[in-house]
Amino acid sequence: MAKFISVPGILFISLSSVAHIAVSAPLAYVPNEKDGNISVIDTESDKVLYTIPATGRFGSKIQAVAMHPSGQKLYVVVRDANAVAMVDLNKREELLRIQVGDEPEGISISPDGKTLAACLEEENAVSFVDLTTFKMTHTVKTQGRNPEHCVFSPDGKWLLASNEESSDVDVIDTKKFQSTSLIKATKHPRGIAFAPNSKLAYVANEAANLVEVINTSSWKVINKIKVGLRSNGVLVNADGSRMYVSNGGGENISVIDTTSQKVIATIPTGKRPWNMAITPDGKKLYVANGKSNSVTVIDTVTYKRVNDIAVGQLPWGVAIY
Repeated sequence: MAKFISVPGILFISLSSVAHIAVSAPLAYVPNEKDGNISVIDTESDKVLYTIPATGRFGSKIQAVAMHPSGQKLYVVVRDANAVAMVDLNKREELLRIQVGDEPEGISISPDGKTLAACLEEENAVSFVDLTTFKMTHTVKTQGRNPEHCVFSPDGKWLLASNEESSDVDVIDTKKFQSTSLIKATKHPRGIAFAPNSKLAYVANEAANLVEVINTSSWKVINKIKVGLRSNGVLVNADGSRMYVSNGGGENISVIDTTSQKVIATIPTGKRPWNMAITPDGKKLYVANGKSNSVTVIDTVTYKRVNDIAVGQLPWGVAIY
């Protein structure tokens, strides 16, 4: 209940009440690859509130999205334009477009919010963009071929790029802007995630139906965890205790206890689940289903599928803030 403080001629509302009024549920942003727009979901009601842009589209093929740490800007890959669009989430409109190179797909923003990295599949390279000037500053050639997913480590020291065609993972030093190691993967690496302390990395191998565990001190594979059919996306929760792996062919999510490195639950989704995001409180997981044109909502406490939300055509992933 709001607390009111009365002064003759003036009405004050306590700061605690204002804070309460201002609080709202996080929003989930889902890029619809074929429609070229973003579906915005209220994570409390699990309803689509609106799309960005309100009319029209960013392009004929959009893919990855990355949320700036401030929560004010969303970056969207516009693949057919070889660009990344910067979207103002308050105005719900595109502010500018950054040319990044040939055929971008995966993008990531550094933990300090200063740098964006984009994987360039046809160039066999990763481009780096300064998010204060919005200019591309470096293009780093990968040792592998056809990089798809690019992910910064939580400490910001490294960027991993998974190479579909050559079945390996480039390790890029973010100070030297140079690929310093190449990790041989089992078969067709795709999604990447890090442990919160940056000591381990996890890579889904789609054609091998497994997740590889990588020690980031040695850049060696130290374990392989069997999951479901055509594993493609990986997400680790905030405390590092659970890993979620989307199995595109199995139409489900594998839940892994990161201490035992064992699968502890398998949860059904829609068709071809892929990239996903988790709410800040860690209680709900949102999974994009590319062939169902939907997002599956999973309760991470009960490991139950609790909702399916219709979005646009070919949803590629989810970002939440």
